[in-house]
Amino acid sequence: MDNSSSFDEVSDPGYQPSPSSLDQNDHPAVETPVYSTMSGDSFMFGRTYSETSAFSDPIDDNSYSSEPSPSHWPVTKSGAQHQAMLRRLEMKQQKQVADDKLDDQESVDLELEMMKERFSKLLLGEDMSGSGKGVCTAVTISNAITNLYATVFGQNLRLEPLKPEKKSMWKREMDCLLSVCDYIVEFIPKSQNLQDGTALEVMESRPRLDIHINLPALRKLDAMLMEVLDSFQDTEFWYAEQGSMSSNSTRSGSFRRVIVQRKEEKWWVPVPCVPSDGLSEKSRKHLRHKRDCAYQIHKASMAINSSILAEMEIPETYIASLPKSGRASLGDTIYRYLYAADKFSPGHLLDCLNLASEHEALELADRVEASMYTWRRKACLSHSKSSWNMVKDLMSDIDRTDKNHILAERAETLLFCLKQRYPELSQTSLDTCKIQYNQDVGQAILESYSRVLEGLAFNIVAWIEDVLFVDRNQEQ
Repeated sequence: MDNSSSFDEVSDPGYQPSPSSLDQNDHPAVETPVYSTMSGDSFMFGRTYSETSAFSDPIDDNSYSSEPSPSHWPVTKSGAQHQAMLRRLEMKQQKQVADDKLDDQESVDLELEMMKERFSKLLLGEDMSGSGKGVCTAVTISNAITNLYATVFGQNLRLEPLKPEKKSMWKREMDCLLSVCDYIVEFIPKSQNLQDGTALEVMESRPRLDIHINLPALRKLDAMLMEVLDSFQDTEFWYAEQGSMSSNSTRSGSFRRVIVQRKEEKWWVPVPCVPSDGLSEKSRKHLRHKRDCAYQIHKASMAINSSILAEMEIPETYIASLPKSGRASLGDTIYRYLYAADKFSPGHLLDCLNLASEHEALELADRVEASMYTWRRKACLSHSKSSWNMVKDLMSDIDRTDKNHILAERAETLLFCLKQRYPELSQTSLDTCKIQYNQDVGQAILESYSRVLEGLAFNIVAWIEDVLFVDRNQEQ
């Protein structure tokens, strides 16, 4: 009974008896209990004395009591160290949880600041002075998509998967910009039958027709381009910067030969390199397949972009700047061929012109387009002075044989053939003017999205062509 009372007196939370201080002969059947300062939360980290003894300091002989009385059991150094380790572990875990919460909060704050900045630029129209002289919302969103494309893909000049952080940025930012289209709707009548059989006509909202058709297609083309880039994970070819004297780069062939093949001086584009014996047939087949896929994506994106630009209104500033004479804009040579040829062939005309650069092709496209609208305007003015019977029959022989109508139709055919022959042709002056003065947000989103996808698809085709060109020359 006395021993029991003494035991209760010394059983404080910081007390741990040492089994080595017991006389095994006096207490053969008694197991020493272990006491710890662990709370309920830290109980899972508790260990018995025997589990921690290997990490404890040696026990001083003086700490042993000559008497086996429990009232004189000392607190061992190993027990105190064990408890200190538990406290440090708890503090470390609490600090880690606090740091994780702080990182999450910082991430949320950063996202919030980015949203504030984007929303502010949208409202200000990129006019940081706040004076109301900024561009309209449509142009702001169009510029935002163009700038995002330059940020994500501007430094990507190789056939390789997009970096995860870049891919995440592209998807997140585009989802935010494209979400505007969810609220561009139109109302259509819909018949609804009530329970008593009464037919009731109500108005139902749906996405605007051009967005409903083109936006899912553009999203699909976007995903396909990402798949094309992701397919070049482990390739037989590699890249070397211009001027590199490494052994790998010397096996790739001449950098200038690649430049001549692409007909442009892009010295910053890295040089594709292939093994000394060329690519395997499997790799060539893969490259050709992905080139064809990217080319089809380029054609689809260009078709969507052209259709959206065609639907945009022609700004009054462009109409005011049109030349008074289409002949003066094109020149006598092209004008005579457009007007005098019995069987007009735009391809033959372009062969005769022998355009030497993309700059010359773009200049010709601007002049042809301006002349086309000049002749169309004259044709409309001539119809407005005609009788009502001539105006209502737009497909009459008189309209077909009208000089301005013929010239406008042939100029449009020549412009179409020119854009087909030079698919990398930059936007014409009319296209640029339409984008600059456009105020339709839906059209601005579709035009800019299709334009950046068209540019990415064209670059992928060019990069694949470079690799195949080097491989063909390596075999020779």
